[in-house]
Amino acid sequence: MCVKMLNPKAGEYVIDTAAGSCGFPVHTIFQITGHLFQNTDILEEEKENVLKVFGIDFDEKVVRVARTLNLIAGDGNTNVLHLNNLDYDRWNETIGNREWLEVYGGGLKRLEALRKDPNSYKEFNFDILMANPPFAGDIKESRIIHKYDLGYNEKNKPKSKVGRDILFIERNLNFLKPGGRMAIVLPQGRFNNTSDKNIREYISEKARILAVVGLNVNTFKPHTGTKTSVLFVQKWNDDPKVDSLCPKAKDYPIFFAVSEKSGKDNSGEYVFVKNGNGQPKLDKNSHLIIDHDLHNHDGELHGGIAEKFIEWAKKEKLSFWK
Repeated sequence: MCVKMLNPKAGEYVIDTAAGSCGFPVHTIFQITGHLFQNTDILEEEKENVLKVFGIDFDEKVVRVARTLNLIAGDGNTNVLHLNNLDYDRWNETIGNREWLEVYGGGLKRLEALRKDPNSYKEFNFDILMANPPFAGDIKESRIIHKYDLGYNEKNKPKSKVGRDILFIERNLNFLKPGGRMAIVLPQGRFNNTSDKNIREYISEKARILAVVGLNVNTFKPHTGTKTSVLFVQKWNDDPKVDSLCPKAKDYPIFFAVSEKSGKDNSGEYVFVKNGNGQPKLDKNSHLIIDHDLHNHDGELHGGIAEKFIEWAKKEKLSFWK
């Protein structure tokens, strides 16, 4: 759904800053190449575009899985890096490890080329960012908290602890170039808790809120039953010479949707579409079809949220859907 709504195009730089097993990067590769995993080498022009898709995660085991998936989807190179994304000031310590550099050096070099400041890992120039950051646990290290605007209270005093996902919001916005667009999964409370008003104001100051999609409570089961929504934004940009236009405005329409069909039951087991004989139905790629409403699975399902957003985005003449 997120990939379809943000519409990554060949040549755009895309990153997942909490990549896990790299669902967002892999589906981005499917989108820009126009095909799923294949047993043949991809075309040279596709290789160039695939190497503009990145992922970062702090769990080394997960990164190994993600790199394998990306190697299969791509051309034998991968930009999935093992780094603690929130603690970017300490990246140099990790990068100084010779063994780490042997594994991740190629992807790091491509990532460094996108830095705004060649001496800092704080800000980058990505076109698109998609992430489902971890919610569990607060960041309590003052050294990390002090680096973030959202690490301070209304009296400009540093907080003793900050939700991990809150810091990811700010970190992710710093990865985007002006006009860049983002989808981030957040716990529902960030959208309606009175205590989180400053976070919502911070986001609206930095970017246009494009859409909010409320996800069904079963979406991430059995891993978690936390109620979540996906926030879609585009960073403000009034300068046509910089990149995609997104002129700053105080009043503008926002797309809202609620998913009523997650594709999972209350236990977190997938619910598949069945054919007339009561057997699981297969799509054109001979894959099972999950019964959900997030997108229409190339016409196999009815009433996809992504397709409704695309229709709305074209009407609104958003820069990436004109």
